[in-house]
Amino acid sequence: MYAMEKKRIVSPINLREDRLPPGQRWISAPIVYDIVESIPQWDIEKYRFKVFGLVRNPLEFTYAELLELPSVELIADFHCVTRWSVKEIQWEGVQTSYILNLAQPDPRAKYAMIHCLEGYTTNMPIEYLFEEDTILAYKMNNSPIPLRHGYPLRLVVPKLYAWKSAKYVHAIELMEEDVPGFWEQRGYNMRGDPWKEERYW
Repeated sequence: MYAMEKKRIVSPINLREDRLPPGQRWISAPIVYDIVESIPQWDIEKYRFKVFGLVRNPLEFTYAELLELPSVELIADFHCVTRWSVKEIQWEGVQTSYILNLAQPDPRAKYAMIHCLEGYTTNMPIEYLFEEDTILAYKMNNSPIPLRHGYPLRLVVPKLYAWKSAKYVHAIELMEEDVPGFWEQRGYNMRGDPWKEERYW
């Protein structure tokens, strides 16, 4: 038998006439930022990814279970609020729409908070998690995501600035009200659309 070919998605942002958002410049590779000085080697046997809050079916997965879910390959440009962009990073992972459909969001759920292992959080309207090109990635450029780029799991949201593409993700919380995350509490925009230059308040 032949293995089923993995679905490959090219983000619509790569096909825009204004592919490079205003105020950005292309660089060759993403620059690493973290809110803590050092990142530990996470114990992958104890790692759990959860979906909770306003859902009918709360979820919990081990890392091994995540790897067994239907996966996609995503090619997407990456735009940082600090004014650099990288073309066509290749990711592999699970579409967040697939995860949310399993969790069955309550109709009151309008926003999401992403929770990360080192304490980082970021918020967004729930509709971004239903976009075809939003995924929970465990591979980057055909290899497991390097630790400083988000291992074991990184949210990739190409339509928003990269601070929304949270690293070290361990939970998605669905909420009725929009609540600021780590950088949003410190003056970053609540949404972060690069083509509208929604950088800071």
